[in-house]
Amino acid sequence: MEIERKFLIDWEEINNLNLPLIKQAESWQGYLSAATPVVRIRKRDFTDGHTDYILCIKGKGKLARQEIEKELTKDEFEALESLLPIPMLHKDYRVFALEDGHQLECNLVDGKFAYAEVEFDSIEEAKAFVMPQFLHKDVTEDPYYSMSGYWRRKQITVSFEL
Repeated sequence: MEIERKFLIDWEEINNLNLPLIKQAESWQGYLSAATPVVRIRKRDFTDGHTDYILCIKGKGKLARQEIEKELTKDEFEALESLLPIPMLHKDYRVFALEDGHQLECNLVDGKFAYAEVEFDSIEEAKAFVMPQFLHKDVTEDPYYSMSGYWRRKQITVSFEL
């Protein structure tokens, strides 16, 4: 079960807060299905030199939902990538430590917008989380800000450009 809240952020502001950086990567993500269940693939090139390839399946829900992740080989990833209808999304990915012990996973998507996620052990903990001032807006329950929604909008845009 994945339990997380999602927030809009200012990418430059977050990176200038001097929060402890835990990890950083360049990431690519694409959707084999943007409808429930959401099925996506992701590649992350971490600054420490390793790369991971992940298949992720997400069930229904916003704050809490079933999530299954499986590591892929590079060959499996590339075979699935060849099935995508449009080029993958690009993300600058950074994870920072928050003072309360949580991790703030930040993404700059296609150089256009930035968001952060915080994962929790329970729904009660997620609801009790006090949003720091540098998190601009809680968009956890707004389907417009889901990455699968962004993928669908981008797919339509790319289709019109062809």
